[in-house]
Amino acid sequence: MTPLSSWFKSKRLIPMNDIGVDLGTANTVICVPGEGVVLNEPSVVAVQRGTKRIMGVGLQAKRMLGRTPGAIEAIRPLRDGVIADVDISELMLRSFLKQVMSKRVLRIKPRVVVGVPSGITELERRAVRSSAQAAGANEVYMVPEPMAAAIGVDLPVDSPTGSMVIDIGGGTTEIAVIALSGIVADSSIRTGGDELDQCIVAFLRNSYNLLIGEPTAEAIKMQIGSAIGNGEECEMEVKGRDLVSGIPKMVLVHSQEIRECIQEPLRAIVQAVRGALNVTPPELASDIVDEGIVMTGGGALIDGLDRLISLETNLKIKVDDEPMTCVVRGTERILTDFAKYHVVLSD
Repeated sequence: MTPLSSWFKSKRLIPMNDIGVDLGTANTVICVPGEGVVLNEPSVVAVQRGTKRIMGVGLQAKRMLGRTPGAIEAIRPLRDGVIADVDISELMLRSFLKQVMSKRVLRIKPRVVVGVPSGITELERRAVRSSAQAAGANEVYMVPEPMAAAIGVDLPVDSPTGSMVIDIGGGTTEIAVIALSGIVADSSIRTGGDELDQCIVAFLRNSYNLLIGEPTAEAIKMQIGSAIGNGEECEMEVKGRDLVSGIPKMVLVHSQEIRECIQEPLRAIVQAVRGALNVTPPELASDIVDEGIVMTGGGALIDGLDRLISLETNLKIKVDDEPMTCVVRGTERILTDFAKYHVVLSD
């Protein structure tokens, strides 16, 4: 094989016209139509204090959370699903897009579709648009995250049959009933995986006088956290700093304790689901009884959450096989068949 033919086979000479982005509170996921997910990195930036010079982005920066010296600050520029720090978000998105586009020899400014919370304000919308444009986008379109997630899991969003999606991200939970390419009923709350982590941090501080960081809280949530008991309890060794003595220590934490401490945000999610169902038209409600609800987003991985919502609503709950990539897979489908899905977009 000649060097030129190998270049063509590697797609390095094919211009990248379209990019889909799930700009999430916890992770930023980027896809390219025909290639699938090409980047999945934590939404974290490490900068030098004062100069704001970037010291690390993504996974490299996340490893610095809670470990940085005084001269370096690890920042999560997105909070509650929206941009909290425009400048840092711009630097982060620019870095991620540069990583994706640097693999190509032929480069043009791409058309970008970004998944955003359905309850986003106009000010937050402008922040997303300006960040994407500054990062190198030519055209920027936005799609509500539950709509993108529904398209990503191949629900018939353009049909008159009602489909319901619960997308639980790091900062927000988005619930939507979709029919005829529109959101008929929805509920959006600023509660997600991050709030569960904060509950765990507060619980260990109050009950064990143990101070832990966000990465440790997230590990506890994923390893022994659950929404409902399944008869199999377990324990986990947790290390942190003793608030009384100031020295490091280890405690043994029980799964039942973690389950109880995260009940408040989980109940808020259940109430948001009930709220969306309460305003769903009767004809679409009957479709949901037949078809059930699809759960997407990283929060869908919390053990037993699907069973809790099913018990509270008496509806079938299905968790997607790859819940963390549903939104970005939806943006890829939109870009692949832009004529069909352009009605779900806003600029």
